[in-house]
Amino acid sequence: METNANQESTPAGEASDSTAAVTPALDASASSHGDEHGGHGDGHGGHSEGLTTLAVGAIGVVFGDIGTSPLYSFKETFVGHHLLKVDQTHVFGVLSIVFWTMILIVTVKYLFIVLRADNKGEGGSLALLALVSRCLSDRRWTYLMALFGLTATALFFGDAMITPAVSVLSAVEGLTVVNPVFEHLVLPISIAILIGLFAIQSRGTAAMGKLFGPVMVVYFLTIAVLGVIGIMEAPEILWALNPVHAYRFFAHDPLMAYLALGSIVLAVTGAEALYADMGHFGRRAITAAWLCLAFPCLLLNYLGQAAMIMHRPETVVNPFFLLAPESLRLPLVLLATAATVIASQAVISGAFSVSQQAVQLGYLPRIRIRHTSASAAGQIYVPLINWTLLALVVMLVLGFKTSGNLASAYGIANTGTMFITSCMFGVLVFKVWNWPPVVAGFLTCLFLLIDGAYFTSNMTKIPDGGWFPLVGACIIFTMLSTWSTGRRIMRDRLAEDSMPFDVFLGSVCQKVRRVAGTSIFLASNVEGIPPALLHNLKHNHILHDRVVVLTVETQNVPHVPPEKRREVEDLGHGFYRMIIRIGFMDEADVPAELAAETRAGGPFKPMETSYFLARQTLIASKRPGMAIWREKLFAWMVRNAESAMVFFRLPTNRVIELGSQLEI
Repeated sequence: METNANQESTPAGEASDSTAAVTPALDASASSHGDEHGGHGDGHGGHSEGLTTLAVGAIGVVFGDIGTSPLYSFKETFVGHHLLKVDQTHVFGVLSIVFWTMILIVTVKYLFIVLRADNKGEGGSLALLALVSRCLSDRRWTYLMALFGLTATALFFGDAMITPAVSVLSAVEGLTVVNPVFEHLVLPISIAILIGLFAIQSRGTAAMGKLFGPVMVVYFLTIAVLGVIGIMEAPEILWALNPVHAYRFFAHDPLMAYLALGSIVLAVTGAEALYADMGHFGRRAITAAWLCLAFPCLLLNYLGQAAMIMHRPETVVNPFFLLAPESLRLPLVLLATAATVIASQAVISGAFSVSQQAVQLGYLPRIRIRHTSASAAGQIYVPLINWTLLALVVMLVLGFKTSGNLASAYGIANTGTMFITSCMFGVLVFKVWNWPPVVAGFLTCLFLLIDGAYFTSNMTKIPDGGWFPLVGACIIFTMLSTWSTGRRIMRDRLAEDSMPFDVFLGSVCQKVRRVAGTSIFLASNVEGIPPALLHNLKHNHILHDRVVVLTVETQNVPHVPPEKRREVEDLGHGFYRMIIRIGFMDEADVPAELAAETRAGGPFKPMETSYFLARQTLIASKRPGMAIWREKLFAWMVRNAESAMVFFRLPTNRVIELGSQLEI
């Protein structure tokens, strides 16, 4: 697997390659002080809105997943695949573990530490990979971080398959608490909601997104009130917050306590979203939303559920809905369903964003990405990801049928991602931030111990459904690594036949007829002659008066400022070398970049400019590189990649494609 991500360049003009590749930072100043020396920047991402507005927005997007966890996590801990006795030891122990997990993992790990590792305001596994790769000079660490980043990305997609299914199912199952006769309607209603949710993605979520925050605020306040009602039944439940009860639980029944972790962790699924969505709202807003609303409300609800089942053990079958008075259960079902739809929307939008980052960083082929908002660049729609997720989610609902069964498959991908984040955090604090070894070692070991315990406990659920997200993650990882390695092999093969530019200028171009106009040849490397130029010369025997060899590179930062986006070199004889640098959150709009550039022999006139692209037909061979089956997979991905003409927004009537065959 090729993982030297921060040293690759883009075969921008080749239909067989991705949008761009990652190159080293533009200069030493490209990394903020906070990025490289402990992440002490604000992490606000340049937002101008007020903190309250951003915090409410974060409530609606960032905390949807973790906010809907009370619907199923406490229930699954006691009546799931590993039954727990409803007594003081077990109830107090579970509640204590939930509380301290939210303190140590969500609050300390993510909010106070990991969110400081922002890559120019952006977060998430790929953003962290880009940040650390940019700052590391040791190739071995770069390889390891790329491996971590790809695995975390693959696990995220595995988790994205399950979150909408388990969330919506658990909410709609509340109808059976209202009236058991509704049981046969649970699956049809859940599937209808999910189909509707995925069907509206192409229209964008800007208008609907304005309601997310207020709806989730109402939801959080509602579950807090319900929690207080439950606590009043058994106020002594407040003593469960003492960590001694967690210790007593493990001391009393170590095996069952360990197995219970696989369900207890469902209370913090979605914690990774705090980091992934940092670029949208900023660290301060996310921290304020968690500490001021989400955390207190969740804690009160868990306390209420625990108090109720202590007082009335029979309510353990569905404590979330049974907390509400009978007359209010149907409205609670409707509110919970709305909350789970919002939680699912956040995961779907996250899958779109991660896909875009993977394409820009050179781990996925070009795929069609549509923008659903003229003002918000982050609002995108990826048809392939959308419909693939819908198919998988519906399969999960039909296959597992209940949220209880799905809970067996849920958590393993999420805890795997959390564990990998802890591993990457260790590299970050030791190699990039250079924290004191004692502090860095203590925190890294603490997080690895907690996340490792949760992950290995979830591994016991593999036979009961945990295999599904792992299989999905393995498929995604194979595709990511195959594309990355295949790109590197293809560039090596092209370089073998490439001619040095000085040789070309000195012996070839002066003997060729020149015609009026400008030709743009998109190239993979900043050195050598691009294949499209050689093929055009071979077949047409002419060159334009102005020839620009253009390479698009993706940097290890989310956005590249306008003054550093373009570099132009005059090679003589009417030839120019141009490099366009974009961030992994930027779009590659080649005509727009050319319109802003005058150093390459003057302005570019659209109707006098032609774009030449090379399209390689790949042939799998036994040459050193990848296994034959991976070479065939790579060739298939190349054939199905989005057209470079569309991806780079080239005018359709000014593009010329030249094809050739290439053995890999």
